[in-house]
Amino acid sequence: MAAPPLLTLQDIALTFGGTPLINRADLTISPGERTCLVGRNGSGKSTLMKIAAGLVEPDNGRLFLQPGTTIRYLAQEPDFSGFSTTLDFVEAGLPPNESTYRAKYLLESLGMTGAEDPGKLSGGEGRRAALAQALAPEPDVLLLDEPTNHLDLPAIEWLEAELRGTRAAMVLISHDRRFLSALSRATIWLDRGETRRIEQGFSNFEAWRDAFFEEEERDQHKLDRKIVAEEHWLRYGVTARRKRNVRRLGNLHELRQNRREVRRPVGSVSMQASEAESSGSLVVEARDIAKAYGERTIVDGLSLRVMRGDRLGIVGANGAGKSTLINLLMGRLAPDSGQIVLGTNLMPVVLDQARATLEPGMTVTEVLTGGRGDSVTVNGQSRHVIGYLKDFLFTPEQARTPVSVLSGGERNRLLIARALAQPANLLVLDEPTNDLDLETLDLLQEMLGDYQGTLILVSHDRDFLDRVASSVLVSEGAGRWMEYAGGYSDMLVQRGQGVEARTVTAKKGSRERQSAAPAPQASAKPKLGFKDQHELKTLPARIAKLEAAIVQLKTVLDDANLYARDPARFDKATAMLAQAETELSQAEDRWLELEMLQAG
Repeated sequence: MAAPPLLTLQDIALTFGGTPLINRADLTISPGERTCLVGRNGSGKSTLMKIAAGLVEPDNGRLFLQPGTTIRYLAQEPDFSGFSTTLDFVEAGLPPNESTYRAKYLLESLGMTGAEDPGKLSGGEGRRAALAQALAPEPDVLLLDEPTNHLDLPAIEWLEAELRGTRAAMVLISHDRRFLSALSRATIWLDRGETRRIEQGFSNFEAWRDAFFEEEERDQHKLDRKIVAEEHWLRYGVTARRKRNVRRLGNLHELRQNRREVRRPVGSVSMQASEAESSGSLVVEARDIAKAYGERTIVDGLSLRVMRGDRLGIVGANGAGKSTLINLLMGRLAPDSGQIVLGTNLMPVVLDQARATLEPGMTVTEVLTGGRGDSVTVNGQSRHVIGYLKDFLFTPEQARTPVSVLSGGERNRLLIARALAQPANLLVLDEPTNDLDLETLDLLQEMLGDYQGTLILVSHDRDFLDRVASSVLVSEGAGRWMEYAGGYSDMLVQRGQGVEARTVTAKKGSRERQSAAPAPQASAKPKLGFKDQHELKTLPARIAKLEAAIVQLKTVLDDANLYARDPARFDKATAMLAQAETELSQAEDRWLELEMLQAG
């Protein structure tokens, strides 16, 4: 017999400022369950999470918590008042008489010593301390809202391993596809105020969501055709006495009302980069450059060429010197030794991680226009700023909104909107994915795929790097950097391990400790055994079989009447399609991995 749910939310509704944010939302959390909560920015995910944590009271609905159940919620803006050190803050979240060992372990694993002054923490350090406090008591339910924000790759991979080993039930909100796919076993989709649930992890969600939207579009198309038919009858099917059929006229009004009330998906972002004239073939060349600050070496003997059209990803632990390296490559910072050569006709645009270029007092319109008029020039064409803002999901009412009241996601979208409006043949993006929802990430990836210029990208998002980068420059420690062909996953295969954590020192004279669990050491060059050789031979046939199955399933789902005629078959075909696409992706990745091992 299945254990009863630990937490249940039923028919939750909440209105903000007269506008319904959540209409009819359900959330059930059972012991040990791993669920991700997904939806567009502004759809109410964080609010629903706060309702589950008991921090926000809904207008309507029912919340039930099993007696004795412990819940920990990862706060976006933790309150550090009253604590002298980060260790004090984390220990405050422990049950009475609980050992402080776990609090110290978590802080060290997240790159902190425990001696930091909470009043002087950066945003990223504050997030790490809050994460340690949420994990420390090992609760029954963990509610984690964007836990990977501001974490570097070693910390993200450590957190994945830590969460895999916990007994707690989890609800995760994250823009990190790889993180969600690794941990989730069920998905709750909050869309237009309502929740829908599938008993599959995030890796199957997007195919299921797309199939749902396609079915919804088919239903709307049928409704449109019925309205046209009724309007035609009213105009041309009237009797000689011109007496209208009141019932039929009423039906038309009802159809029109239904059409107006159709809940359309939230608008999508439209992205297009303004491109300048092509740069020279050589964009940037570093010739044996070195840079150090005191005893700390940032770059040591790096030689690198970035050619026109390259997509270079830069990865490393926080503090490895990624931003310094960008400043060196852009010629903003002189190396201690070596030489930086910049190509001809370069027109760079830089999107900074800290969003420091946004003045809090400026309005959204002023950020885009520079305070001059109400138009913005994109690709040589003048556009009204309101229309351009709509492309990035800003409402007309937000045009005069000061930057200071925007959310993190809105600020990032505004920075991207401004960057893409400027003519450029070199885009330098420092953590562009922070606070973006998954759909906006998709469109940003598509835009970068179509971009004809050169891209230099700093990111901790492994999936984003796999989709965008053509090569990855990795910090090897002690100022050494190494370039690998392909995306992040390709780098892992070639390097044999992930990105190492940077070391931190607790106190003067104390030993150094790793800031996150060390990555596995590279082993000797692997060779293909008999089993691997057999798998490499059979994978092409399996890939072909999966591709044929996907084509057949899509043909079945192309039937516009399938859902109405046989909902069970539609659901089964949708699930089979998602499974086949997942298996195809895994098979292709495995084939590539084995090919590279054989070639090496």
